[in-house]
Amino acid sequence: MFDLDVATEGSPVPHTGPSALSPLTDLRAAFDVRTGAMTTLERWSQVVRVVGALVPRGVAALTRERHSFGVNSGLALAHGAPDEVLLVSARCPLVLPEALGLAPGAAIVERASGHLIAWRTTMEGARRVSEGGPVRAGETGVVDRRVLLTRPWHVRTLRDACIAADLNVLAGTPTAIPAGVTPIGGYPIHIEPSARVCPTVVLDVEHGPIWIGPHAVVRPGSILIGPCAIGEHSTVLDRTLIKGQTAIGPHCKVAGEVGGTIIQGYSNKAHDGHLGDSWLGEWVNLGAGTTNSNLLNTYGEVIARATPSGSNERTGETFLGAIIGDHVKMAICTRIMTGSIVGTGTMWAATKPISGTVPAFTWATDAGERSYRLDKFMEVARAAMGRRKISPSMEYAKRLQEFTTEGHGGPRSGEQ
Repeated sequence: MFDLDVATEGSPVPHTGPSALSPLTDLRAAFDVRTGAMTTLERWSQVVRVVGALVPRGVAALTRERHSFGVNSGLALAHGAPDEVLLVSARCPLVLPEALGLAPGAAIVERASGHLIAWRTTMEGARRVSEGGPVRAGETGVVDRRVLLTRPWHVRTLRDACIAADLNVLAGTPTAIPAGVTPIGGYPIHIEPSARVCPTVVLDVEHGPIWIGPHAVVRPGSILIGPCAIGEHSTVLDRTLIKGQTAIGPHCKVAGEVGGTIIQGYSNKAHDGHLGDSWLGEWVNLGAGTTNSNLLNTYGEVIARATPSGSNERTGETFLGAIIGDHVKMAICTRIMTGSIVGTGTMWAATKPISGTVPAFTWATDAGERSYRLDKFMEVARAAMGRRKISPSMEYAKRLQEFTTEGHGGPRSGEQ
């Protein structure tokens, strides 16, 4: 899979690079973004063998830590890789029949962005692309519908289709319903054997299936409405309402009202408050009462900015909440306006609502906004990760430090 901008021969490289997906891809390759109940890589791995990846330099070391296949270095693929390969964009979360059915030498691009989706080529062709060469396709087809993530809000655009594909795999086989749990509707409910669903829980599958992962816990009084997925070791706290099109990643705690939301993992929304049509990264903590808007009072299309200094863009979405980066912390009763994007590492303790696009590593209080000091940020990050008995690796810490020098408005020495 490739997470770089490449050009088909005779066409320029598209201008929308990985930075336009921030904060989703600040600390991971695009194929490691949770785009449904699964990450994009997990979804593609159901049907193809992934033997190598091309990723931006900033996340290359982290990607090598997380995966056993070859990463960059002239496409250093795993031993025994085939002569013919299918290069697939890491920003294509859905397994496309058009990609799987490509003839040798053929490619497909997305009309809306001009980005390459997939190219069936030889190993030599793949290596040429890894070294900056163009795609020399024998035939290039065009996909008219949106299939690539080129802006942060596209994770919302493609959410429903991704969740449907994942639950078709995860929840395809119904399991027994525990005593005292009330099922409603006819779609499948799959509860992993090590999961615990308490009496008085309601599982509403009138509109889609439900999957509850290994070692997950659903506490009393909660209502889960399918289609939804609860990841392994995650806890749905007492009297929580999980609405449809929600996918909670591993090791999360959720409470209150959550709908249409994907959480990458290791994040907490452990109190009352509404979270809708949003995406959360890892190590996020939302203070009690934090609530977001996912619909304008005008019922109109949401306008957003992909970057803090970027132009306003039409998102194509009527329902769009917030995109919240990794390690974001929010104080109690924080208000988040429709279509907000909150950069990685932000600490928000101001009484004014969050709106627009907040730069990474913003330290916001009623005294104003400044940059979060790197040493203080790392102290908090280590403490939060330590609560899950995880320590940031050397490469992870290095990436956070490098990230601050890449024009993202990150923490600087001597500021808060």
